[in-house]
Amino acid sequence: MELIIQNDGLYQLVVVTKEMTEHISLLAEVDCMDLCEILRLKLTSYVDSLNLHIMNDGSGNFYGCICK
Repeated sequence: MELIIQNDGLYQLVVVTKEMTEHISLLAEVDCMDLCEILRLKLTSYVDSLNLHIMNDGSGNFYGCICK
């Protein structure tokens, strides 16, 4: 699974690592898109005035996931 992040007008794919999923307890089986939603909630903050999910680490704007 990879996250789609936009930074300075360029899109990049960021591979999801174990560190990104640390402190997430899954109580049931989830598919890739459910995990994408969980990671979005954990790794981003929503800015209503910009209508964007911005990465908490400042790496760019979250756009979605690619499931492999």
